[in-house]
Amino acid sequence: MTTPERALPPAITPVCVAPPEAIPAMQLYTRRRVAPLLMLGFASGLPLALTGGTLQAWATIEQVSLQEIGFLTLVGTAYTLKFLWAPLVDRFAPPWLGRRRGWVLLMQVLLALGLVGMGTFSPATGLLPLAMLAVVVAFCSATQDIAFDAYRSDVLHKEERGAGAALSVLGYRLAMLVSGGLALILADQWLGWAGMYFLMGGLMLLTSLATLWAPEPEVPAKPPRSLALAVIEPFKEFFGRPEALTVLLLIVLYKLGDAFAGALSTTFLIRAAGFTATQVGTVNKLLGLAATIVGALAGGTLMTRLGLYRSLLLFGLLQAVSNLGFWLISVGPHSVFLMAFGVGLENLCGGMGTAAFVALLMGLCNQQFSATQFALLSALSAVGRTYLAGPLTPPMVEYAGWPTFFLFTVVIAMPGLFLLIWRRADIERIDAQGRQ
Repeated sequence: MTTPERALPPAITPVCVAPPEAIPAMQLYTRRRVAPLLMLGFASGLPLALTGGTLQAWATIEQVSLQEIGFLTLVGTAYTLKFLWAPLVDRFAPPWLGRRRGWVLLMQVLLALGLVGMGTFSPATGLLPLAMLAVVVAFCSATQDIAFDAYRSDVLHKEERGAGAALSVLGYRLAMLVSGGLALILADQWLGWAGMYFLMGGLMLLTSLATLWAPEPEVPAKPPRSLALAVIEPFKEFFGRPEALTVLLLIVLYKLGDAFAGALSTTFLIRAAGFTATQVGTVNKLLGLAATIVGALAGGTLMTRLGLYRSLLLFGLLQAVSNLGFWLISVGPHSVFLMAFGVGLENLCGGMGTAAFVALLMGLCNQQFSATQFALLSALSAVGRTYLAGPLTPPMVEYAGWPTFFLFTVVIAMPGLFLLIWRRADIERIDAQGRQ
């Protein structure tokens, strides 16, 4: 049995971690380990809409039936199930560019070819082969995510995790804007659907330049000796840590209040608050995106001064308080400016919380098994959003009304923060074990 390379102390003991020395933001974001993550995050986000919302829009314009469009929603299943083949990424490596970047480069080339291939079909005349190719693209995209998340966890030093998470979020959000709203405009006004997908394939191929430029981890970990170990050892190593159950519960709870507040936010703004779809779309897409980016970058910068524990606590409190912006919209006068303030505040604080949360996930991953562990942890982080916030929000709103519901989302955020405070020593140990 392989011995984990970053085992933790056998018992929980209080740890006093001095605040890290402040690093100028520009110096932090331009480091060679950090800077390529902007383009790699872009590559991670680009295929999602092209196999999801944008593909559905194309099928709608081509007069595909509603039942067949509903079938297309299954294309993205790979993103949910990616942890099933993550051990393969841990165990095997292509014979180029190292254990992580080799997979990323291979997937980027296949994604470029797949997106170009999608442009050669039409939903009206070739829906089945188009859908099958979209499934392949989604699978390659999910595999790229596995390798990219593992690479990011392996290559970054402790003080760079916040900045790395922020740049990844920035790149991902920009890619969603390009492959979502901009792609629809390009297809409708300029290039047509085939030309737009060809262009997106070319953009994906360009992102491979960042993969070639990105450095290898300073001390690459050896892969597990067998596939069986690649499946079993990540669980054994993780659950052998004294803080394992604590951090698993924290992963579920930390952004739970945020998930409840956002579950039906668009429905609330249109149906209950009375804003038009154009107003909501403009504020959500433009102001919301900008606020998330600013929040992520600010969070990444502040983490170098505050450290992981204090960042999680501060940003978690801000996430909870920002839900009151939706409460103000629900009780205040009908005002686009009030709506913009509430949405902007929620996205700003959510972006900061996301930067700290991703840094926490990176800190939890053992370099030898980072592909499998990050895939599992990120899947676990979706439990609250998928199985709690989604199903429970409608009956809560029907019972209590929107204003009371948004006040209650602040209360929902509190258990995660109390758990964070209670197990402070565990979080500080996670922070302290990172490379200096």
